Amino acid sequence: MIVSMPGRPDLEGGPVSYSVRRAIIDLLRQEDVPWRGELSDVDFLAPVFDLDVMPSHDSRFKTAGQDIWQHRVNNPEDWPDDWIFTDERFNLLGGPDVTFPAFVERLVAPKVRPDRKLASAMVQRMNEELRRTSWTLVERETLAGDIRYRAEPFEPVLLRSLQTMRASAAILSSSWMHQELERIEAAIDTDPALAIGTAKEMVETCCKHIVDALNIPLPANPDMPDLTKAVLKALKLVPEGISDEAKGAETIKRTLSSLGQITKGLAELRKLYGTGHGRSSVHRGLTARHARLAVNSASAFVEFVSSTYLARKTPMPQDKP
Repeated sequence: MIVSMPGRPDLEGGPVSYSVRRAIIDLLRQEDVPWRGELSDVDFLAPVFDLDVMPSHDSRFKTAGQDIWQHRVNNPEDWPDDWIFTDERFNLLGGPDVTFPAFVERLVAPKVRPDRKLASAMVQRMNEELRRTSWTLVERETLAGDIRYRAEPFEPVLLRSLQTMRASAAILSSSWMHQELERIEAAIDTDPALAIGTAKEMVETCCKHIVDALNIPLPANPDMPDLTKAVLKALKLVPEGISDEAKGAETIKRTLSSLGQITKGLAELRKLYGTGHGRSSVHRGLTARHARLAVNSASAFVEFVSSTYLARKTPMPQDKP
């Protein structure tokens, strides 16, 4: 039975190996963690599996939902607590690859596991196994302020880019950057144009925060090149600021010049393929891999600039007069 998580498209990702599934199930058993959490077995499973369609093992009942209720709610001693791991109807060890990540996501849902510390500890342990394959549990914050974990395909490079941009947003105390990051994460696979446009906006927001913090003079309505050039100059990163006598000066100059090229490229990508502009009927957009390129490029710029801003803001003791 293929799962369908409420409010989400069918999960898509790579295979989840038998060894990874077994390791997570063994973890639950060994640490005596009730897989259903604070809910009944039926309430836990209903959002993940269609219990009204799945068959009953008890001839008195038509559906799996009725079967489970009879033997785990009405007569809770009929089946052992870990019955789910050996029931062929759910086949957690050998079923479709989409099923197991959805089950794992459900294990740490807020209603199932309201203790945030316990849920976080479980996520950390399970991710050690999941990331050996092609999945991970990623922390999300709902509008109500709850922490929810989503099962998502694991991409180490993209994950690092998102983590570094989140750290940069914290350095700059930018709630707007956090919102932009949420849009990027939600759109990276489903709406590449939005992800590309927001990656460019992320760089622009980062620069504007530094402009405001350092009182950098700018012309009215500066374009992206002028904005980034002013920020790099204020942070003393522009190539002209490097002495020709410095070791590796030419290499440093070329490397720093590439920062400006990143922002120029993002601006052009956003203009051609991102959101914010109308398109003709023959327009063809870019794909998720292009969105990842834009996001990873934006991350490189934002991380370096924000960390340099932090270093200039808090100089080492030997740098103080």
